[in-house]
Amino acid sequence: MSDLANEPGPAVRLRLAEEKNVWLCTVRPDGSAHVTPVWFVYQSSRWWIGSDHSSVKVRNIHKEPRVSLALEDGRFPVVAEGDASLIREEFPREVVTAFEQKYGWDVCAPTRPGSKRVLLEVHVRRWLLAGVAQ
Repeated sequence: MSDLANEPGPAVRLRLAEEKNVWLCTVRPDGSAHVTPVWFVYQSSRWWIGSDHSSVKVRNIHKEPRVSLALEDGRFPVVAEGDASLIREEFPREVVTAFEQKYGWDVCAPTRPGSKRVLLEVHVRRWLLAGVAQ
């Protein structure tokens, strides 16, 4: 696999637009991994993930922003490493629209009474892609 700091090529961008799930790995306070499948959109060179504000992933990111993301197909891996930030208000309209178009889902809507939504915005530090290993 190769490290790429820039935007992935057209084939990977197409997968990012079409695939429904990505595995998100965050770091627990004890240093162990927390891995969970999540819905996402990739827009403006960033991964966007909606979550409940009290979720394990949000608590982990609050303390340690480094994350990894991996698309589900292990034969043709697409893995990104990056830094996540939490957006608690004023979700970007284009991201909300992208979730609606991709999933028919309002990423802003609470999943249970009294809960609040946050957006995870992941800036990629490097891509690890299949087919480019030396």
